[in-house]
Amino acid sequence: MDIIKVETPRGLELKGAIFGEKTANTVVIMLTGICSNVFQNELLYSTGKLLSKNGICCIIAQAHDSFSCFAYSDFSIGKQRHTGVFRDDFDKVYEDVESYVKYAKDLGFKNIILAGHSLGSNKIIHYLGNTEDNYIDYFIVTSPVDLMHWWNVMPNIDKCFEMAKQWVEEGRGDDILPFMFGGFSPMSAKTVVGFCNADNLKNCPVISKQGETLSLYNIKPNGTFLIGSKDSVTGDSPKGFIETLNSWTKNPELNRVIEIEGGSHIFYGKHDEYAKKILDIVEEQVLSLR
Repeated sequence: MDIIKVETPRGLELKGAIFGEKTANTVVIMLTGICSNVFQNELLYSTGKLLSKNGICCIIAQAHDSFSCFAYSDFSIGKQRHTGVFRDDFDKVYEDVESYVKYAKDLGFKNIILAGHSLGSNKIIHYLGNTEDNYIDYFIVTSPVDLMHWWNVMPNIDKCFEMAKQWVEEGRGDDILPFMFGGFSPMSAKTVVGFCNADNLKNCPVISKQGETLSLYNIKPNGTFLIGSKDSVTGDSPKGFIETLNSWTKNPELNRVIEIEGGSHIFYGKHDEYAKKILDIVEEQVLSLR
């Protein structure tokens, strides 16, 4: 694994991770979820490692603050934890995804597959549904999030949002809130406000019915929708959730829907199984592109 730097049009340098050779024919660009980076999310590392072992390059496309890891005390378990991506700019999602895509294109990859996990899937849906470019040959959406439903099931959301809004108004937007956002991660006040107002990422409104589906309909390449059968973020029927998303695409019959039995939202304990499934999807797709 090597660290890469990807410059955005606004001059911000994104730091990602690349597995495999830049001379490979195929690259998978995987957008990470909220508060997730390759150092703390084994799912990302396992996928990149397996793909590279099989001659496929993998870029873990991280948000703009992914390398700002720090330690904090999680009193619920009495241990120290590490986190990253406690600052993000959701208004710039399209620009960030596009920067990674153009980085891969400039390297000369023959096949570019755009993937995402959790909120990273919402990010690639936003990009694919709004781009006029035809750089992407295939997509893989994993564990996307209905944001407005998520607000209803995560703890401390209202309290977190109210405090964050107040801190931003007081000029303290870069400060980290004193309790976990959604019960799982520290986050800056400005990022919390941006996250709660991120209308561009409310593109999977299966449960809440609050958001838009045009981005899904406008996606041009075919792809795969993948979910764990025990994904707690997607309501009572994870497979039904992902099948509904596919039904909103222009040609749902040309896409695949895959459920990994026993998989949670982050596929805990099933990272290798998830990585193998991604490898199978990519190898099958590469054969069809030849």
